[in-house]
Amino acid sequence: MAVPSNRPTSPHLQAYKLPLTGIISITHRITGVLLSVGLVCVVFILSAIAGGQEQFANMQILSALWPLKLIYWGFSYALVFHLCHGVRHLIWDAGKSFNRATMDRYALIELLISLAITINIIVFI
Repeated sequence: MAVPSNRPTSPHLQAYKLPLTGIISITHRITGVLLSVGLVCVVFILSAIAGGQEQFANMQILSALWPLKLIYWGFSYALVFHLCHGVRHLIWDAGKSFNRATMDRYALIELLISLAITINIIVFI
């Protein structure tokens, strides 16, 4: 039987505001998992291409549906965001930009660049 304790519990995320760099770090991990799952779709597309003209035509019909286009756009953003965050880690590996203001500025730049590249992918492809 557990004895009740009068010790306070930690407020965790209810009391603390997560910094932008923390949110970006969590998002980087989530996009990594989503990219792993998205590779199943890439394998499906490649197998449809290798499967002949009929399977490729069926894949094109499926890819024209708007929910799958939304998934494609999300996969594109996850890929570009993950790449941009990796570049930021390379900068950190060089021992640069460890003060708080620079880290926040780079996080915002990372978000804007990944969004701009994703929009260009969507528009031009």
